[in-house]
Amino acid sequence: MKVAVIGGGAAGYFAAIHASGPGIEVTIFEKTPKLLSKVKVSGGGRCNVTHRPMEISKLVKNYPRGEKFLKRVFRHFTIEDIFAWFQSRGVELKIEPDGRVFPVSDSSQSIIDCLQKEAEKCGVKIRISTGIKELNPLDKGFELITEKGAFRADSVIVASGGQPKQDGYHFLKSLNHTINPLIPSLFTFNTPGEPIRELMGIAVPNGLVKIEGTKLNYAGPVLITHWGISGPAVLKLSAFGAEWLFDHQYKARAIINWNSNFGENDYLEHLLSYGTAHPNRKVRTHPLFELPSRLWEHFCEKAEISDTVLWGNLPKKNVNRLVQNLFCYILEINGKTTFKEEFVTAGGIPLEQVNPETLQSKYHPNLYFAGEVLDIDGITGGFNFQAAWSTGFLSGKSIK
Repeated sequence: MKVAVIGGGAAGYFAAIHASGPGIEVTIFEKTPKLLSKVKVSGGGRCNVTHRPMEISKLVKNYPRGEKFLKRVFRHFTIEDIFAWFQSRGVELKIEPDGRVFPVSDSSQSIIDCLQKEAEKCGVKIRISTGIKELNPLDKGFELITEKGAFRADSVIVASGGQPKQDGYHFLKSLNHTINPLIPSLFTFNTPGEPIRELMGIAVPNGLVKIEGTKLNYAGPVLITHWGISGPAVLKLSAFGAEWLFDHQYKARAIINWNSNFGENDYLEHLLSYGTAHPNRKVRTHPLFELPSRLWEHFCEKAEISDTVLWGNLPKKNVNRLVQNLFCYILEINGKTTFKEEFVTAGGIPLEQVNPETLQSKYHPNLYFAGEVLDIDGITGGFNFQAAWSTGFLSGKSIK
């Protein structure tokens, strides 16, 4: 029995490893010269393998698209399973305070070496620089047309990853499947006309970012960059708001509460009580709410509070302006920036066309899908890799 796996990324490797067995010849076809390239660069070269273990009902809430589908997939292969899989092969994993999971080595090469060693052990064949031009169903099995010739396979697992354009899935056109619109997920917000960009490099640990006119919001670290705002809160918000932002051409207003532990009245009461307790202190030289001093000075400047004003002399109107900057800071978004290492695509094979218990196509027997080619995407934090491991495992195991 011959199995072809299209794609040499995380899902492809995991599918190939778990499809292998006695009498089964598995071949990975990778169109580029590089294998596991996304694994290599993930997490700044450390590889964010997964997230800390959690119940499946909570885990699926981290996927803007695919929640119900993944609830069934994850029953077959969980976060605990990927921990056990790597650690049983000598790769120790660690959980960081924010829940992200990395190899103890802090090197993605540990993950790459493990996967390649396991694939070699299983007898998986690798063909790099071998893109698939056509995938044609036959009476029995499939024909794969490449620039290097034609190949026959009894079963095919498509794990070709996310693509920025529909052309990336051209080889699927002879099948009955459709492709949901491909749009970026996980990106930063560009704010070209905003002076806050001059504070690039400043971060707050627990901001709350909202998109005006929607219910979209996310709390977490916020980073100011030379092009706008980034950080986990923004990246996660961009994932849940990917379709809305795409439809609005990435033009919107972001509303930021710079410390989500405080509400509007909390800010006001704290400022008034601080002013009463310290009337002779200068407002601009005593940052509050655990904010960086340069950011605090920026808020004071926008609230028209000069360098010399003391808390005891601060007019109520300036207090109110300061509260607005702290609780309801408005930024004009105009565009986005997507990083290659963080690139995630929303869209792909519609989930209703795939069996969530096997990942087999509902239109073609012995055709399976795994990873980001499916219309599934997660927020940052290891969730996209967990989807890759779980769908790779299930598609591979379902072939037997």
